[in-house]
Amino acid sequence: MGKKKTSLGGDISKSVKGTFSLNNFKAAKGLGSSNNSFKEQEWIPLSPAWQDMVSLPGIPHGHITLLRGHSDTGKTTALLEVAVNAQKMGILPVFIVTEMKWSWEHAQMMGLEVNVEKDSDGKVTGIDGDFIFADRGQLPTVEAVAGFMADLMNEQKKGNLPMDMVFLWDSIGSVPCQMSVEKAKNNNEWNAGAMSTQFGNFINQEILLSRKESYPYTNSFVAVNKIWVEKPIGPMSPPIMKNKGGNTMFFDSTLIVTFGNISNSGSLKINAVKDGKKVEWAKKVKVAIEKNHINGITTTGKILATPHGFISEKKSDIEKYKKAHQHEWCKILGDGPFEVTTEGSEAEDFHNPTPTND
Repeated sequence: MGKKKTSLGGDISKSVKGTFSLNNFKAAKGLGSSNNSFKEQEWIPLSPAWQDMVSLPGIPHGHITLLRGHSDTGKTTALLEVAVNAQKMGILPVFIVTEMKWSWEHAQMMGLEVNVEKDSDGKVTGIDGDFIFADRGQLPTVEAVAGFMADLMNEQKKGNLPMDMVFLWDSIGSVPCQMSVEKAKNNNEWNAGAMSTQFGNFINQEILLSRKESYPYTNSFVAVNKIWVEKPIGPMSPPIMKNKGGNTMFFDSTLIVTFGNISNSGSLKINAVKDGKKVEWAKKVKVAIEKNHINGITTTGKILATPHGFISEKKSDIEKYKKAHQHEWCKILGDGPFEVTTEGSEAEDFHNPTPTND
């Protein structure tokens, strides 16, 4: 019988494999088990009415949540509920208000803790509190918004801002990119490109990375996204809801909530009416969870958005709210009984879709 041939290389390979430890190798490369560990999922709660309707506690902390839909459908109500409850949890709300429809009075009605500074004559000289606020005057472009967020997260990493944060942007699509400003031309492709570069390739990834156990703080990003409606491509096709600023935030979001219909707001105004005077005290709006990469639950329902937050359609909840706040309406309507009326339509209108969201 012939003598079995051996290979020096094979012998060395066996020897190396015999002493090799995959765990030691991964640890040496910084790829050990601790690198794969994510924090337990927390939620920033919304109102009980919201939780009952959508079967979710609120918005997932450490993720990106997108609130999109037509104007006046409850998106800012949801944003403010997040801010109020984040503040109660010790999470720092960071307001990025570039649409400039902001109302401190509304924020306070929703429950945000605000310190109003006044001079000796009672004139308001400043607004402060446990939050950070920046508006379009400081953040006129997409790049400025991204830079602002990056700076705060860098300060957080340095230990100069030792708090969890929730960034609250109202709204995407309300500011142009730097090139659009320089060229004095609001170009949608340039704006979408800036959103992709500044957020898709940078800011959004930083938000999601904060979920890892190795990160001392956790950050969330909740954004209102302005929309527009693309006309039907054929006589039998429905219109299509499109996001201003491109699809970067749509793709990167863990949770997407759409308010209202595709073609229009689909909301009903609920009014208190007396002697020709009218006070709108709620809107009945449709809410749909379109994307949920936390637990997969997607739901559609209707809810009432009031100046103080969401309430359910239950008669008992409506009567409770009316009892608590009708004295405010009486300041306008006068004392005595009033009539409750509804205004608007909940139906889609595929023949005459609303072209844009202002």
